Amino acid sequence: MKLRKRLSRRLGKVVIPVCGLCLITLATSCGGDDITSAPAASVPEFEQRLEELRASSHIPAITAVISNGQAIVWTKAYGMSDITTQRAAADTTVYHLASLTKPFAATVLLQLVEEGKVSLDDPISMYGINLPGPAGTVIRVRHLLSHTSEGVPGSVYSYNGDRFALLEAVIAQAAGKPLDAALQERIITPLGLHRTAPNPQSASFGVSGLNKTAFESNMARGYSWSGEYHLTAYPTSFSPAAGLTASALDVAAFSMALDRDALLQPATKALAYAPVVTPGGQISPYGLGWFSTDYKGVRIIWHYGLWVANSSLIIKVPDRGLTFVVLANTDGLSSPYPLASGKLARSPWARLFLDTFVIGSLPLPTPE
Repeated sequence: MKLRKRLSRRLGKVVIPVCGLCLITLATSCGGDDITSAPAASVPEFEQRLEELRASSHIPAITAVISNGQAIVWTKAYGMSDITTQRAAADTTVYHLASLTKPFAATVLLQLVEEGKVSLDDPISMYGINLPGPAGTVIRVRHLLSHTSEGVPGSVYSYNGDRFALLEAVIAQAAGKPLDAALQERIITPLGLHRTAPNPQSASFGVSGLNKTAFESNMARGYSWSGEYHLTAYPTSFSPAAGLTASALDVAAFSMALDRDALLQPATKALAYAPVVTPGGQISPYGLGWFSTDYKGVRIIWHYGLWVANSSLIIKVPDRGLTFVVLANTDGLSSPYPLASGKLARSPWARLFLDTFVIGSLPLPTPE
């Protein structure tokens, strides 16, 4: 609880009336997104600019992956996953995902919807979840899943990880088992994600069946920056909102499985990717477990993670079967940018990838 309060004080609370007026209590302005970046002229230049971003963001290690169709076409690791031992980051290094856990949990929940075990329109009170709301209103599962449960349900986008975490009760009741076991059974084991597991410092890690010592030996250690790097303990919890750990390659494998409809039916996936629209026709930046953004005329589905000593980013271009994943062992990949408000274009990491390979004309790397 103290950890959540510290993070809340640091980041503020993001509240966006879905009418589009900016009432965002982030330190960063909610001004326009007309930021432009020159695309990289070559893959080596793209790689060098990622390294420059890592260094300027004071991140000891990042691992990045690009997939195209059903193939990993590029991967590169930068820096040190453990400064003390000088252990270099690798494409197999495991990082904490923070809120990038949400798309995994949402996928499990939407599978249960497909199976008729839960409805998005179920009142959350059916699952023992009691939240206050305006008189005469009902908070439903879809409202927790889309961050629209505050105020008049469905009318205001308010990114709130604590409320998203309450979906654990929905998943547990509908699946007949907690999220950790359902995630292992429905996603991790079928996809062979051997470097994905709940937080090793949580009781949920046990469902993975993995050797904890061996798993942790491959994890990037967490750091914070204040003029120099400080080894920083990771959060110890696991929930639908945060706490999954994985390699960038495994996150890309999860994304590719979604692309080939191995995890969700096309109609369900389209629903997850569609931004919530209010009865009055106003558009939120979030769907069901995913952010949904139009970037220079291209629909982008994405999510980010941010917590103590870790951050993450996934960018999907569904029409092209394209995915970009970056994982980091400080908060520097996400904390400087108003990502919770849906402003992907404010991230130089996102712009570099999108302007180079999606908006720009540089050919994608080919597998070696």
